[in-house]
Amino acid sequence: MSWVKDYVRTIPDYPKAGILFRDVTTIFESDVAYPKMINEFVDYYKDKGIDKVAGIEARGFILGGAIAHMLGIGFITIRKAGKLPHLTHKEDYELEYGTDALEIHIDAIEEGENILIVDDLIATGGTAVAALKLINKAGGKVSEACFIIDLPELGGTDKLKSKNCNVYTLAEYEGL
Repeated sequence: MSWVKDYVRTIPDYPKAGILFRDVTTIFESDVAYPKMINEFVDYYKDKGIDKVAGIEARGFILGGAIAHMLGIGFITIRKAGKLPHLTHKEDYELEYGTDALEIHIDAIEEGENILIVDDLIATGGTAVAALKLINKAGGKVSEACFIIDLPELGGTDKLKSKNCNVYTLAEYEGL
C-alpha cells in the first residue's frame, strides 16, 4: 500500500553504516495513518477465525493490542527473556552477532487456538519464527502473521511461509 510509505521515515546509517532504518513511529504518531493501518489489518483478519493476537515486544504490542481490541479477542504478549512474571516457555533465536530469547506464559493459549502473530517489520524472520515456535509449544497454532513492513530480500516472509504461515504486510522495501 503506497500510503504507508508516505508515513514511514527512513534513517540512513542507523543503527550502523549501510543500513536504511524504516522508522514506523511516525505512523503511530499520526491520527490519520495509525487508525487507517489498524482498520486495514482488522478488515483483513475479521473473518479468518483468529482466536487471539500475539504481539512481539515492543512495537507488536502497539499494533497487536489495537487489532485484538477491534476483533474482540484476547491479546498475548511475547517478550524478551526474563520480562514475564509467571512460568514461561522460552525460545532462543539467532541474531547477527549471538543469540537472544523470547518467552510466552505457559498458560497464555488454550490447546488448538489459532493465533495471529503481529510485529512492525519482518526482516530475517528470526524473531517471528521464534514466536511461532513459542506459540506451538504453548499449544496454539499459527496460520497468519502480519507486519507493517516486509524486507523481502532478507527472507523472513519465506521462512514463515515454509512453516505454513500466511504473511500479510502493508508495504515492502527493497534493500537493507
